[in-house]
Amino acid sequence: MKTITKNILPLLLLFIITSCSDEKASQQPASAQPRAMALPVIEVPSRTVTTFTTFPTRIEGIVNSEVRAKISGYITEVLVDEGQKVRKGQTLFKLETQAMNQDAAAAKANVNAAQVEVDKLGPLVEKNIISSVQLETAKAKLQQAKSGYNSIVSNIGYGTIKSPVDGYVGEIRLRKGSLVSPNNQNPITTVSDISNVYAYFSMNESAYLDFIQNAKGSTKEEKINQLPEVTLLLANGSEYETKGKIETINSQVNKQTGTISFRAQFNNESGILNNGNSGTIKVPTVFEDVLVVPQTTTFENQNSQFVYTVKKDSSDAAVAIAKAINIKGKTANLYIIESGLEQGETIIANGIGKLRDGMAIQPEVSDFDSVAQPIKSEFQ
Repeated sequence: MKTITKNILPLLLLFIITSCSDEKASQQPASAQPRAMALPVIEVPSRTVTTFTTFPTRIEGIVNSEVRAKISGYITEVLVDEGQKVRKGQTLFKLETQAMNQDAAAAKANVNAAQVEVDKLGPLVEKNIISSVQLETAKAKLQQAKSGYNSIVSNIGYGTIKSPVDGYVGEIRLRKGSLVSPNNQNPITTVSDISNVYAYFSMNESAYLDFIQNAKGSTKEEKINQLPEVTLLLANGSEYETKGKIETINSQVNKQTGTISFRAQFNNESGILNNGNSGTIKVPTVFEDVLVVPQTTTFENQNSQFVYTVKKDSSDAAVAIAKAINIKGKTANLYIIESGLEQGETIIANGIGKLRDGMAIQPEVSDFDSVAQPIKSEFQ
């Protein structure tokens, strides 16, 4: 009997301890359960946003005049240097014209001789000593001699090569002693007026259609007149000091490249831009009253973009719900929403990498601009 009692007592003691532990566990408060994550949330706003599309560009002066020889001859003087500013009519080069000067002297002698003949025959015709036909023949020879002389004098004048426009001298390809000819493939140099410059760039057909259809105006001319100013990025990555204006859009598609060319004009009073410079044109597109979200609030899944919206479950607790969105444009830090969200809808701003669809959260309302920095440069 004593042996049985000794065996039962330990079992009763274990039962009492276990029962007490279960009772204490059942009495623990709900606050000991894992708490929902506290995450910042923002409301989706409607804003006016400017985005930029970039295109490679080449710079040309508004006037690029080739300087060529009109006669053949050796260059005897080069009176300007590359990059020098010149005025219209300023002498740039001189050609050797000694042989032509000799020809001119001979031609002048022929003119004088023909004039003497006309002067001699005139009185004889008046006295009916000779017929007027002889006088007219002499006059024709005089005119022919004058034409020959004037032609030689003009060629001598062409030996002095002058600037056709105001501008800057480009590369001088031929120097003193070089033989030049009207048949030379390349000009001696080029004089460029770069007080204003043209920036040429191209768009493919698809980009052009999107661009021109979204532009304000009912006709192509109205659309071009109302296009916003464009920005020029220089080869070193800096922005050019003044904005430019798109002036023309080519009416034909380039058959080789499938592109349509644009021309924008920039003021170049500072002279920083040169003929032949390269750069990048930034063309703005303004989206008015569109929904935007910070790019950091989105995530990608199976080539689709999503955000986490905040919804209430059956117990009125806040939960994160993944929602697909369609994007029609972007800035440096924002996505422009085409569909999938509504203005004022609440989305989770940060910590989306820790979330799963349907996970409970504690929303903490944040300011949109504080999440979407830098926001001031993007909004108008």
